[in-house]
Amino acid sequence: MTRARDEARALGLVALLAGAGITHFTSPGFYEPIVPRPLGPARAWVLGSGVVELLAAGLVAVPRTRRFGGLLAAVTLVGVFPANVKAALDGGMAHLDPPMNSAAVAWLRLPLQAPMVLWALRVAGAADAADAAAAR
Repeated sequence: MTRARDEARALGLVALLAGAGITHFTSPGFYEPIVPRPLGPARAWVLGSGVVELLAAGLVAVPRTRRFGGLLAAVTLVGVFPANVKAALDGGMAHLDPPMNSAAVAWLRLPLQAPMVLWALRVAGAADAADAAAAR
C-alpha cells in the first residue's frame, strides 16, 4: 500500500511539473509579468524555469533519480516563490481573467507553495526509503 501511494505521489508531482514546464514554453506571456524586474529579461527566466521544471519531472519519473528530482523540484518551487509574491504585491495578475486576476487569489496562492515544497520533499524522502529498503 505504501509503495503504491509513494508511486502515485511521485507521478502526480511529475504531472504537475511537466504541465507547468510545458506551459512556460507554450504560454510564456502568462509568466513574464510576474518575474521580478531586478532579475533581468523575464523571457529568459520563464524559459529557464520551464527547462528546470521539465528536468525535475523527468528525474522524478525515474525511480533511480527520483530523490534528486524531488529535491530539485523543492528548490525550484522555493525559487519561483518571489514571482508569486510579486503577483500578490502587484494586486494580482491583471492579464488573467477573473477571478485569477484578483489580489485575493494572488495572496491565497502564496501559502499553497509550502505544501507543494513538502510534497516534493516527501517524494525525495520516499525515494531514499525505497533505496534503503532495496539495499537490505
